[in-house]
Order: sequence, then C-alpha cells, then structure tokens
Amino acid sequence: MSARAHEVFRYVLNGVLATAVHYGVLTLNIEVFGFRSAGMANAVAALFGISASFLGSRYFVFQHTVGSFHRQALGFGLLYGAMAALHGLCLWLWTDRHGLDYRAGFVIVTAMQMALSYVGNKFLIFKS
Repeated sequence: MSARAHEVFRYVLNGVLATAVHYGVLTLNIEVFGFRSAGMANAVAALFGISASFLGSRYFVFQHTVGSFHRQALGFGLLYGAMAALHGLCLWLWTDRHGLDYRAGFVIVTAMQMALSYVGNKFLIFKS
C-alpha cells in the first residue's frame, strides 16, 4: 500500500471513530438529555467529535506533521468550527425546518464534511 493510500486509510478510520463519538453524543443529547433542537444537540455533540478528530489527526493520521500543537489546535479549531456551524445549520434545516429524520441528515452532511476536512487538514493544518 502506498504512503498516500495508508494515510487516507488512517484518515477514514479516524473519521469513523470521531463520527461515532459525535453521533453517540448527538443521540444522548436528543434521546437521553431531551434536547428539543437537533441543531443545538448537534452543535454540542460536534465539540466532542472535533476533539476526537484533532487528536486522531495529529497523532495517528498525519504523523509526520510539523508545527506546534497550539498552532495546529487553533487552526483545526477554526476550520472545524466553521464546518460545525455548517453542519449544525444543515441539520437544523433538514430536521427542525423540514421535519426530516435527523439520522439521515447527519449521514448526508457528515459525508460532505469528510471530503472538506481531508483537504483542509492535509494542506492547511497538518502540513509536512
């Protein structure tokens, strides 16, 4: 397997794990903690998913990165903050405004987010 293919594999695995964290917290927020807004529940859950994704990206996916932890954390936070806002907005529109199932919306928006985040992480945050 080429180095790029191995990196993409690690990226996908990290993304699956971070998404599981995000989705797990989203489900808890709605089903257990009684959040009435899927958008708000998702915004809170995104913080947990983003944290898991950053740690996995820094130490597992992009192992040969250069740059300080704090600089990367700030850049990652800004990139993922923007993506989380977009994710929340899309889920709010999908579920709260149009009455569609939050689980389907989550899957669709997450797929879009994965493509955007790889490009941003590879070329902006974790440059080697």
